[in-house]
Amino acid sequence: MSLSTSITPLTCSCSTSDTLMTASHVKKKKNSTALCLEECKERIKKMLNNVELSISSYDTAWVAMVPSSTSPDAPFFPQCLNWLLDNQHFDGSWGLPSRDLSFTNEALLSTLACVLALKKWGVGEDQINKGLQFIDSNIASIEDDKHQRPTGFDLLFPSLIEYAQNLGINFPISATSLEAIIRRRDIELTRGNESNSEGWGAYLAYVSEGMQKLQDWETVLKYQRKNGSLFNSPATTAAAFHQLKNTDCLNYLQSVLEKFGKAAVPTIYPLDIYVRLCMIDHLERLGVNRHFKDEIRSVLDETYRNWQQGVEDIFLDPTTCAMAFRLLRLNGYHVSSDPFYQYSEDNFSDSLKGYLKDASAILELYKASQVILHPDESILVRQNAWTIHLLNQKSTHYQLYADKCRSYAEQEVNDALTFPYYANVERILNIRSMKHYNVQETRILKSSYRSKNLANQEFLKLAAEDFNICQSIQKEELKELSRWVMESKLDKLEFARQKLAYCYFSAAAIYFAPELSDVRISLTKKSVLVTIVDDFYDVGSTEDEKLNLVQLMEDWDVDIDSACCSENVKIIFCTIRSAIQEIRERAVKWQGRNVEGSIIKTWLSLIRSMLMEANWSKTKTVPTLDEYMQNAYVSFGLGPIVLPALFLVGPKLSGEAAETQELHCLFETMSTCGRLLNDINTFEVCTTSSIPSFPKLRLNYGDIILCFGRYLMCDPITSSIQDLCHDFS
Repeated sequence: MSLSTSITPLTCSCSTSDTLMTASHVKKKKNSTALCLEECKERIKKMLNNVELSISSYDTAWVAMVPSSTSPDAPFFPQCLNWLLDNQHFDGSWGLPSRDLSFTNEALLSTLACVLALKKWGVGEDQINKGLQFIDSNIASIEDDKHQRPTGFDLLFPSLIEYAQNLGINFPISATSLEAIIRRRDIELTRGNESNSEGWGAYLAYVSEGMQKLQDWETVLKYQRKNGSLFNSPATTAAAFHQLKNTDCLNYLQSVLEKFGKAAVPTIYPLDIYVRLCMIDHLERLGVNRHFKDEIRSVLDETYRNWQQGVEDIFLDPTTCAMAFRLLRLNGYHVSSDPFYQYSEDNFSDSLKGYLKDASAILELYKASQVILHPDESILVRQNAWTIHLLNQKSTHYQLYADKCRSYAEQEVNDALTFPYYANVERILNIRSMKHYNVQETRILKSSYRSKNLANQEFLKLAAEDFNICQSIQKEELKELSRWVMESKLDKLEFARQKLAYCYFSAAAIYFAPELSDVRISLTKKSVLVTIVDDFYDVGSTEDEKLNLVQLMEDWDVDIDSACCSENVKIIFCTIRSAIQEIRERAVKWQGRNVEGSIIKTWLSLIRSMLMEANWSKTKTVPTLDEYMQNAYVSFGLGPIVLPALFLVGPKLSGEAAETQELHCLFETMSTCGRLLNDINTFEVCTTSSIPSFPKLRLNYGDIILCFGRYLMCDPITSSIQDLCHDFS
């Protein structure tokens, strides 16, 4: 539906009883929708307190291979061996059920590890044969670059083949295929050894289970964490315990088994901090975070405590560190950017994710680099530059090691580079996030994993329904504002630009929550009036009319019929006065006091500044730069638009607080930036084209706002919800 299409209420010719039945049906449907949304929100709240991870067959197999400390011929964790016997898929493979075909390589690696575990303890001959048949049928995928390659695959898979041959397994693979696999490993080893970097050492330690006797196991222990694990990886930790009998490794493995039902383990644990931060990020990007304020605050409080305590799960992982920094800082917590020195351009490659050029880590570091609050944060400036450079590289080598499916990693990178944080209009971001949200997301490290906390249809359903609720309210508001324009006779002012839709979409794109209706109405009306007053002083008034409007604002309580010198002045002044009185009444419920005087003062400052510019133009006066800027930040027009809206958003502002020097400085800075950007772009347009037009900045922003307007006026998202949501089962 185009923006020019009128919105008419539904009508029908039916009996009174039919009408009552229809109304009753609509009411029941609304009540049912509201109940479903509340239930959806409750489920999401529980998810914020309960992180779930899928089980990893690969890691469970390595835990199952650990021999007993009292009997080397028996497994230390026989329950893991039993789990493998009970969880083979119909096709002979192990791994996640209902996996995408692009994860065949991961299934090959997991299946081979499970076959080795069963063979080592001499059980499950039928399962072993079925597993080998699966490997034989799918081995060709190794040479297909369209298939995801788990982290370390080129080192791990050939090592497991050699291990299988040592166990006497008649491996169903041709000499040519085996040679190609070995060649990939040799290339990887040569490349890494030539780099001789800390990152390469961390990488070799991470895939230690594939290095076996080639590994210096005592050196590997330098990567051991306080929880006893190596890289929070059960597979790596199990291999280290097998070799070193390290008590801390054992304690970690036992704690993970206890957490996940005593029979199997995930591919990474713990991951709670990262997952909860991801949930908050998703809720914010989908535009529904306001429904979970208490839960989000609780998670961020806990994250902040962990940050202050230097918890390893934050600071040893660049992805988690960057996300925690960004979300904490954007939510008002005081966190330093100093931790990013360990992930500077020179140091990043020394980390595991740096060596792997993990796209997710680089992307999060880039996002974090945009949240600069202090002038001395040069580390963030440099971080912004080098992460942009890496993300812009055409080579996709680094993306092969992202823990997310490659296509979605690429989409995230493109969105982040195209729409940096400071350039995002929130509601456009929400719509884009809904379109790109993947409810079936599978991530991959050494094996693939899923978490309902990271990809959940509940998130998308809530976001879509919430958008529709907001949309229906905003459509009614726009109709109300259209009536206001006509009733106020603003459409009769021939000199004035009619920018109601532009002004409303600007407000609704940011302040979209239903409870912020007063803010949207106020911002729209004031934006429309400021535009009209601007046109009035630029092209639509005589000298007497200019002075008359100023005098009316100064006197305020006047007899309109006798005090206004023209119909145009009367229309403008009456509408301004009515709008101020409306804010006064609405602000009482928020502030508990009369704010009319403060708003009048703001309007008077704007009109006087516009009169000053009109006089300069008339007398061809060229003011000094200081004179111009002192007047220009006021004439930019944000005062009557933004400042009164502060009284309608919630926090109570005393008269003293509303006029503090700090608030004035913030307003002056905002208005000065806007004025200079406007002037610069106006100058560029005027010097490159003889055709009058709006400044380039306004055109670009206008495109965004009108884009949102199309979404606001179109059919509800639920009409095409199946295009957004997929069956998560």
